[in-house]
Amino acid sequence: MADDLHTLVVGREAMACRFEAAFNAGEVPGDTELGIDALDLVDQIEDQISIYRPTSELSRINATAAEGWVDVSPGVWSLLVRARELWELTGGAFDIAAGSLVRAWGFLRREGRMPDAAALAAARAAAGTQHVELDAERRRVRFLRPGVEINPGAIGKGWALDRAVSHLACRGVASVLMHGGQSSVVARGTQGPSVGDRHGWRVGLRHPLRPGRRLATITLDDKALGTSGSGTQFFIDRGRRLGHILDPRTGRPAEGVISATVIAESAADADALATALYVLGPSGLTTVAPPASATAAVLVLPGTGGTRMIVANLDDSAIDIEAEPGLRVERFQAAAAGSNPP
Repeated sequence: MADDLHTLVVGREAMACRFEAAFNAGEVPGDTELGIDALDLVDQIEDQISIYRPTSELSRINATAAEGWVDVSPGVWSLLVRARELWELTGGAFDIAAGSLVRAWGFLRREGRMPDAAALAAARAAAGTQHVELDAERRRVRFLRPGVEINPGAIGKGWALDRAVSHLACRGVASVLMHGGQSSVVARGTQGPSVGDRHGWRVGLRHPLRPGRRLATITLDDKALGTSGSGTQFFIDRGRRLGHILDPRTGRPAEGVISATVIAESAADADALATALYVLGPSGLTTVAPPASATAAVLVLPGTGGTRMIVANLDDSAIDIEAEPGLRVERFQAAAAGSNPP
């Protein structure tokens, strides 16, 4: 951050991570109170959608929707509708109704383990948004079979950030950056004074293999960023490293990707699409960040003698990549739209 940029940061623990709101110091009267208000809203949303709180709306849905229709509040309804749209867009690589799989693999309580064949088969049978029926006319939901569980882990932080930043905009805040655990970020306006060619907020992309180092710096112009990776939640089974991001289509941990980052209009979309891209790998770029679209992506893969980075829809003015030995950077070009990257 440049020396002439002064930032006020208000933070709080929520959703099992640190949420923070960063303002340009002195730009908005009452910025501290506004930050507290935004974090209060995050708390309220967590009360609604946390599956770790038995009194939450999603917990109530999970407990009763297999028995019949359950009325849904407007906020949770819009989350379920968008989650279905993203499920359809990604061909099921993102699936908010994969909770039975998360439970079977032990990742619900951060106790990863290999399920036995019978438990995995039962979890797969109960997983999938195809088992979730939405009644738009009466704003209600039901599950079409027992055992279905909604788990918002791949979209919830981003959803809360979108609501919080929208609340700040309604209060007159033109420039702000909010993040949840640094892996979900929303930026609006400009960091520091709007002079010269300064624009957006510069956000560091953490190196997925080297703690404490940056992989790149991305400039967010009224955009959101989501990153998915299994660097902290994984277990070793017979010499194989199995991470917590599951492929809902197979019921097993996704493999082959180190990290996936997506830049999109909303944090909810960025989070969900980053998870989908982690699952799909390079072939998913044509779906998640097709050439010339408003959605961008950074995919990090194992490479020969190092790492391989594929960048889609980000030019040199939007991303500053940290050079390192063995890093090979590729641009996902329009010519590749009709075929899958190798």
